[in-house]
Amino acid sequence: MRRLAPLALATTTLVLVLAACSGTPAGDSAADADASADSSETGATGSETGQPGGTLVYASGDAEPTCLDPHVGGNYPQALISTQYLEPLVGRAADGTTTPWLATEWTESEDGLTWDFTLAERTFTDGTPFDAAAVKANVEHLQDPDTGSSTGYLAVEKITEVEVVDDHHVRFHLSAPDAALLESFAQQWTAIQSPTGLERGMDENCAAPVGTGPFVVEGWTPQQQVDLVANPDYVNAAGETAPPLLEGITWRFIPDAATRYAALTSGEVDVIDNPQPDMIVAAGADPSLGLTHIDNPRPGSVNRIELHSGQTPFDDIRVREAFIRSANPEPGIDTLFAGVTEPSYSPLSSVEPVAISEPELFGYDLDAANTLLDEAGWTERDAEGYRVKDGQRLTVRFPVSTNQSVPAEQSLFQQIQANVKQAGFEVILTPLDLGGWYGALGAHEYEAVSAPYTKVGPDVMRILYHSSGTEPAPSGYFANHAFIKDPALDALLDEASAAQDPAQRAELLGQAQEIVLEGYYILPLYDQQNHFLVRGIDGIDTSNPVATLSFQTASLTD
Repeated sequence: MRRLAPLALATTTLVLVLAACSGTPAGDSAADADASADSSETGATGSETGQPGGTLVYASGDAEPTCLDPHVGGNYPQALISTQYLEPLVGRAADGTTTPWLATEWTESEDGLTWDFTLAERTFTDGTPFDAAAVKANVEHLQDPDTGSSTGYLAVEKITEVEVVDDHHVRFHLSAPDAALLESFAQQWTAIQSPTGLERGMDENCAAPVGTGPFVVEGWTPQQQVDLVANPDYVNAAGETAPPLLEGITWRFIPDAATRYAALTSGEVDVIDNPQPDMIVAAGADPSLGLTHIDNPRPGSVNRIELHSGQTPFDDIRVREAFIRSANPEPGIDTLFAGVTEPSYSPLSSVEPVAISEPELFGYDLDAANTLLDEAGWTERDAEGYRVKDGQRLTVRFPVSTNQSVPAEQSLFQQIQANVKQAGFEVILTPLDLGGWYGALGAHEYEAVSAPYTKVGPDVMRILYHSSGTEPAPSGYFANHAFIKDPALDALLDEASAAQDPAQRAELLGQAQEIVLEGYYILPLYDQQNHFLVRGIDGIDTSNPVATLSFQTASLTD
């Protein structure tokens, strides 16, 4: 039975997004008056009136980027920081509609193969004009294999030519209709950079990308911080000159969650990301701490465990279903995440309107799991209780990115490891830094993996589950970790990608989601956790399409 994915988790965030899209940054709405009473529910940033000036200190627990240019690679830590200095062509409202940003208007040809964009009058912070030639240079940068792009490369892969019509009009020619083109141009991984900056070469541009955003990269001290200064000439999406109230931002890298939280409560930093669930609960329970919780679920996919169907043992659907039926993640989610998230039964985030949910596929049933494994020929058990077939143990290698999985999630994986052992699976959890984790995936040294992937819109289904996604992008990263190669699924995803009718697209994507869920290729867990704790700041904008925070309208209240 198909059901829409639950939207309860996103309710607060959507209110904030709508406020921000209408020109009201988070912290200025009427709902924020109650922030001090229950910060964990309002998601607001306080009701005090901030004063201009000062430097905001942000402490990130995500892996420090190896490059501040989000065209290179394309991960979420790059999106978090680049939101402050790079802007996309278009925005996206909470209801999924596209809004103007660096582009003011756009039209699609009847056959879907040509798009015309009208560009706003802007100037990059190095003095280079933002124009059609700059857009062309950016698309070519994304498509250049030497850039090593992944997320951005996949977003613009259907563009065959960028035509400069005149300074303020650019035309895209496509190889096939692309229903997700506007969603792709709303992402930080396709955000527009100064062509003069790009011409400096990768090393220099990685160290200090140049955009049209409210802040400018002043310096980067690796393993410590990035220093940003205000852009006094910033022009916002409405075309208004609106320089930041802040003088700058110090973007620090503090991997340990407890250390980040201590720095926040002591006043050493003003914002932290990736707080532990118990810290979120503590922030809401003790108003004297003066902390505000922002829950801003990411678009695109959910956090999930993907099972490698291209190699044994998960090339057998019965084994995949047995693993999922015995995993039983719900109790762990309830306890380890202290009520700050809810289980998902969909491939897509709850903020995606076309998400479907199939909870009945994921109920815990150890007897069914055992029967399935018997049917698949895994009938023997060794002295340790693990199943054996043809002399081989039923082993599942599970590399874990310690940079991307918070401690609560790592504990959840350990609980799943213990649960599936009852059915006879040996799960080997291997904690790895980001580089080692990417290496394990590239070498196919895994049978299960949890790999977050953020993309604006439901086209993330094509990125993650189309057979073409088993081939690496120029960065070396391939996104189809479940290694699904299903012609019927490919056909649905291709048709959805070309569909110009939203209702038809939603129906096709619904069918595609059912194939992924009913094939037991993934175990959905929950929305990608995107929590922030804030102290002494007013006016944070939560409306960025990839759910990052912008500090263009922020001010310090302490």
